[in-house]
Amino acid sequence: MIDYSNETIQFDCFRGCTVVIDEQTGDRDIRYRQGCCKLEVYNTLKGIGQEQYNDYYEVRFKNTRKGIYVNASGQSIKTGDLVVVEAATGHDLGIVTLEGPIVGRQMKCKGVNPETQELRKIYRKARPFDIQRWQEAIAREQETMIRARVLAANLGLEMKIGDVEYQGDGTKAIFYYIADGRVDFRQLIKDFAEEFHIRVEMKQIGARQEAGLIGGLGVCGRELCCANYITEFKSITTSAARTQDLSLNPQKLAGQCGKLKCCLNYEVAAYLDAHSRIPKVAEPLEFEDGQAWLVKTDILAEKLYFSYEKGSLAQIFPLSADEVREVQAMNRRGQKPATLRQEVVAAPEFVSAVGDDAINRFDPEKRKKRRKGGKGHGRKGGADRGGADRGGAKE
Repeated sequence: MIDYSNETIQFDCFRGCTVVIDEQTGDRDIRYRQGCCKLEVYNTLKGIGQEQYNDYYEVRFKNTRKGIYVNASGQSIKTGDLVVVEAATGHDLGIVTLEGPIVGRQMKCKGVNPETQELRKIYRKARPFDIQRWQEAIAREQETMIRARVLAANLGLEMKIGDVEYQGDGTKAIFYYIADGRVDFRQLIKDFAEEFHIRVEMKQIGARQEAGLIGGLGVCGRELCCANYITEFKSITTSAARTQDLSLNPQKLAGQCGKLKCCLNYEVAAYLDAHSRIPKVAEPLEFEDGQAWLVKTDILAEKLYFSYEKGSLAQIFPLSADEVREVQAMNRRGQKPATLRQEVVAAPEFVSAVGDDAINRFDPEKRKKRRKGGKGHGRKGGADRGGADRGGAKE
């Protein structure tokens, strides 16, 4: 929350907007904040006219919920407008995030065909009364979530209420919950309806989706991928870590959600492509001066490191994938290359970082002041005089 003179600005990153409150009158001004939500889509076709998609708009709600709506109001609507749209029961309120031909691209990506599917309608632009009612419903979400968790715990259900999203008219709420198995929440829905006096919809989400809702920073120092841009979560297995020659340490491979990190899948295709060009070495390579054992493989560089001592990293020699194939072909023909000793890979020197983070490391060095007179000066003069006296005596 930031205070500017008589205005207070609140950031609602769950819906991608800012709420500007006038402290004197109490009026609220809702403004669309582009780039504040992970569902943001950049309009690469901005300014291009195409009448075919003039009446189609993308409307975004809370978290990962958005959809394509058709404008049935006859009003001029643009990106950033708050609109009242059709819902299954009652009406909802959302923010227009896309317009124009780019909406057609989004429809094709999601398999939405307006000729065969009936799209929901945009009734009108939101009025002050609609916005006020919407903000009142939003203000009840945190309290409702806490109370819902208490009701679920009283029934002994093995589930966790992760988030609550109220509909724009305040008559319905979506309860996002997390559960490992199947949960019988028929009695829970009755308790919710009696407690909150609303229609209830239960929607199950996974641990990764919960982490995306909460947000945070990963071990890489960047924002969590699930909170930034990932909307579809693919299965991740330990084979992805084995392919990249990573240590199978659960503490290092698991993310904040407790599951395997989504980034393990990012480079799997590059590693599989590199693996296809690296020969399999099941036996040691035969040279005239002995056998060379494989001790290390640099997958992306396509280099294999061999040593004359099995399992030793003291003295290793690199060979490219093509050179290994050539040596294997020679061994199959009964031939042996002369030697493997081409180039010794020097171990990297250890550089200590102690003191690099000192506060005064950028301060200029202080020069030592030269002392005038004193004992040192007297000794120097005495030595000179003594030398002159000795010299005179010698003559």
